[in-house]
This record gives sequence, structure tokens and C-alpha cells, in this order.
Amino acid sequence: MKVLVFLTCYVALINSQFICPPKDGQYPDSRQCDKFHECEDGVAVTKYCPDGLVFNPAIRKRNKCDQPFSVDCGDRTELQPPQPKGVCPRLNGYFAHEDPKVCNKFYNCIQGEHIEVTCTQGLYFDEYTGTCVWPDTSDRVGCDVKTNVLKDGFSCPKEGQKDDNGNLVIHPKYPHPTDCQRFYVCLNGMEPRDLGCTVGEVYNEDLQKCDAPENVPGCEDWYQSEPSPAPKAVKKTK
Repeated sequence: MKVLVFLTCYVALINSQFICPPKDGQYPDSRQCDKFHECEDGVAVTKYCPDGLVFNPAIRKRNKCDQPFSVDCGDRTELQPPQPKGVCPRLNGYFAHEDPKVCNKFYNCIQGEHIEVTCTQGLYFDEYTGTCVWPDTSDRVGCDVKTNVLKDGFSCPKEGQKDDNGNLVIHPKYPHPTDCQRFYVCLNGMEPRDLGCTVGEVYNEDLQKCDAPENVPGCEDWYQSEPSPAPKAVKKTK
């Protein structure tokens, strides 16, 4: 009876182990996404990706450990316990800033050492894609957007600006309401910048560039109201 019990347990143990396919190589675990089996001559050796990375069978090179946002784990939902270090929730990967109000910065963690990265102005970091995206396509909430309002109260219109073909302008420009020489630029449609034309020119809204005052209705006399420069002193000769 004891021998029968032993044999039953031994068979169950063998069945629970990974069975190598005929071809040598690396194969994903059926339940754990960062776990894989390396087969050589029909013998399987179980291995794990570095903490934060998962196994990607689609990679043709030998190192098949990849970022989670690049891999569809499917039913392989289990992961090894995290090994947090400093601001890195796991040793490897791209992670959002620890302050939930800071959405334009993230950390690139490599073996627990982090590099802080700032997105292009107007974009937020998205952990699901590991990239910087437009705020309306991300799920980030509570972000600090106070920097999107200038001191004079100007903010970029939400509806954006379209060109003559009906396409959305990436960096639209807007005239200043009271100053002919100044205008606003909205970087990526969201980050406002207060700019100005060189002295002698004014902003032409129709052409979307600086132009001569006589070409802009309402700004023809913009520089004529300025006081004339004081005459230079003439040195007396003896």
C-alpha cells in the first residue's frame, strides 16, 4: 500500500512538471507571465525574468524578457513577488511619478536604479503603453495643470484650431487681445507660450506670422504712438 501511494505521488509530481516539446528552446509558463522553461535535449529548466519584466515568446533572440506593456500575457496573470527599491515599485520597468499630481514625469528603473524622465510639453505618462500620450487618451486623474494658464490668464482653447483643409493645427497661434506686437503659441495644442514680434512688426492673425503694421487692420499706427528716442548729445568742440 505504501509503495502504491509513493508511486501515485511520484506520477503526480512528474505530471505537474513542464513537458518539453520536441524542439529545444524557451517556452512560456502556463500561469506565470515572468516565468519560462528552457528546454535542452528534452530536459526543462525553470527560469524567471528579472523583476518587473515578463517573458515574450515572440522575441526571436535568446533574451526574451520584455516590458509588460509589450506583451499580451493572456491567462498568464501570475507574477513573482515585487522587489521594490527607492522610487521603483519593481527593479525594472517604467513607472509613474510617486506624486499623483505629477503626470508628465516618470521613472525608468533598471535593476533598481532609476532615471527621471520628463514627457514632451503637453503630454502625460501612460503606464499601460509605457509612453507619453495626450491627456485625453490617458487614464490619469488629479494631474496638476496650473502651468497651462499664463500670468495674464490666457489658456489654450479646448476646441483647438483648424487650418484651411479642416486639419487640426499642432501648434496653433492666437493674437494678444490688447498688444499688436505680442501673440500666443499653444505647444501641442495645450502648453501656452507668450511670444512677441521684433520691434517694427506686429502679429498678423490671417497669415499666422509677424508682419508690417500697415498690413494688419487696427495695428497700422501701433508704433507711431511710441515716444521718439531722445536726441544724442552733441559734444562741443573747443
